[in-house]
This record gives sequence, C-alpha cells and structure tokens, in this order.
Amino acid sequence: MAFESTESAKAYWKENLRLLLSLLVIWFVVSFGLGILLVEPLNSIKLFGFKLGFWFAQQGAIYVFVALIFVYVAKMNALDKKYKVQED
Repeated sequence: MAFESTESAKAYWKENLRLLLSLLVIWFVVSFGLGILLVEPLNSIKLFGFKLGFWFAQQGAIYVFVALIFVYVAKMNALDKKYKVQED
C-alpha cells in the first residue's frame, strides 16, 4: 500500500477514522442505548412475540454488529479504490 503523497495518506486515515467512529457510535447506541438504557420503553413494543428491548439486548445488537462489519468492509474497499491503494 503506497500513497501518492503524505496529504493523500493523511486524508485516507482521516476518512478511515471518521468511518470507524461513526460505526462505533451506531453500535454503542444500538447495544447500550437500545439494549440497556431504553429497554423499558421498548419492551412495550412486541416484535415477533418478543419484547423489543429484550430483543435488542439479546439478538438485535449482534445483528447490527454483523451488519456494521459488512458496511465497514464495503466502505473501506471503496475508500481504498478512491485513494488507489486497493489490493488486487
């Protein structure tokens, strides 16, 4: 992986960190916010027979985490192509 210039490398890492932080915020909101902090209000809603707060705490956070991994891979592949540092 070789960048064309140091400015290009800094821009790449800046975009990478911004993407990483945004995905971590989403994961935190879903796992901690919806699974713990807002569990009582969400439990008044039923999803396939389960309380929504319980579902987020037990399964929803895991599904979102796996989805975020795929989003991260797709976004990083696009970022690599944008900065021409992709692996063939």
